[in-house]
Amino acid sequence: MSLAAILIDTWTTERLKTLSVWSHVPEEHLEFRLAPRARTPHEHMVHQCVSEDTWMTKMLGLDTGLPALPAEESRGAFLRHYAEASERRLELLRGCSDEWFEETARFFDTDRSRGWILMRRIAHTSHHRGQMTMILRALGVSLYSTYGPTADTGGLFQHGAPVIYRYPGVDELLDAEVDGHPSTLPALPTAGDQPLTERPSGVS
Repeated sequence: MSLAAILIDTWTTERLKTLSVWSHVPEEHLEFRLAPRARTPHEHMVHQCVSEDTWMTKMLGLDTGLPALPAEESRGAFLRHYAEASERRLELLRGCSDEWFEETARFFDTDRSRGWILMRRIAHTSHHRGQMTMILRALGVSLYSTYGPTADTGGLFQHGAPVIYRYPGVDELLDAEVDGHPSTLPALPTAGDQPLTERPSGVS
């Protein structure tokens, strides 16, 4: 696979991962602040939309024609808006040649290849998605898989825990979470007797 194909394939899955984590957030906890200097889920969604719009438009020249933020800043509106914006960016990326990804563009105060900038954007998104996951843990929300098994899908991979995604795709997610046609989420296994971390408390 070429660099372009790898990055486009990664973007395709990363947008679903971001929307999946957002879909875990209960509407009534959008303004929950885990610590005084921590973002709320609402503020994380704002940052993701504004930051991604800035990077993609200003650094990579990929303009979706959409505003950075939805007109209404509700949970459902953020899910719908980010799904549309990230889908448009995916289509723009699919129209770029391999050479385009290798050419340089301005990254803050330095020059980097467009492929490097896009990969850094994906890492940036993953970083903030991890922060959102910690908020969900603090709220006691059970977590489906993002990259692999979680404590709620069975624990550690080496103990045979499965990967269980909340939704198979963006369309199914929006249909359930925004359009008001809730579907039955995949069942999460009951807790087993295996440790959930490689270093459980009290074990050296």
